[in-house]
Amino acid sequence: MDQGTGVAQPPVVVEVDEDASTLTIGELARRAGVSPAVVRMWESRHGFPVARRLISGHRRYTEADVDLVRQVLRRKTAGVRLEVAIAEVAGSAVPDSPSVFAELRRRHPALAVHRLRKSTLIALSWAIEDECCAVADRPVLFGAFQRGRFYDVSAARWSELARVARSAVVLADQWDPGARTRPGPVRVDLAPDAPMRREWAVVCDAPDSTACLSAWELPGQAATPDRQRIFETLWTVDPSAVRDAARVAASVAAAGGSGEARSLLDELAEPPAPRPPTPPGVTALFNRVLAYVDRLG
Repeated sequence: MDQGTGVAQPPVVVEVDEDASTLTIGELARRAGVSPAVVRMWESRHGFPVARRLISGHRRYTEADVDLVRQVLRRKTAGVRLEVAIAEVAGSAVPDSPSVFAELRRRHPALAVHRLRKSTLIALSWAIEDECCAVADRPVLFGAFQRGRFYDVSAARWSELARVARSAVVLADQWDPGARTRPGPVRVDLAPDAPMRREWAVVCDAPDSTACLSAWELPGQAATPDRQRIFETLWTVDPSAVRDAARVAASVAAAGGSGEARSLLDELAEPPAPRPPTPPGVTALFNRVLAYVDRLG
């Protein structure tokens, strides 16, 4: 994040655009080779697959969900009990991804993507960090900073975030030799070929408050002034999407040697408790964004 400064569950209810490229329960069942009744039974008893829902209440799924259902069927054919097969598939699907942005685009195609300047990303990041620090109860936090040196100007903010968080992890290309012993979040090096080296992310996952910002820097901007650099960006307060982002970030951090992140993987493999975003919470975050955009504009 190159800030420059700064047990079965009911289907998650997420507003999805009617025109989004998602599948009905019948289409999912047909492609996967099961009946819609089987999908509904799995959903009711095992919380799998996780449906996105239109405002009308109709279920919607993605191509990724078709593959997950097929994986469960293959395990069942091999003799694995249904509940075990579902747990294996649901727990391993996200952590295999090396990119928060790519995984959110794949699993949540209805999320809007915007091309934003770095200065606007700073405002969004600060707003999410402030709201998380103010209202979240012992959150799990992740930040992606692209370069270790970019973290320095945000160190004070993240040290405070780490103080109120249950766990806080930051990722970058590399850290200076003394960085790992300093107070604050756990620092993790990204591999030289890690896609996250091009990404900016803030992830706040807590039982009572969730928010996520993810972006990747468009190539070919070596001559672009720093604050004018452009990122493809998405952000969300949907608990299901935020949990997916947290799973990916934890997996990347665990691969980078973080024992703390590795200890979070089993917990983050569980779906979040259903908690539709509240208008006051979204409004508070939006107001913070407006204030920072105005200040930095």
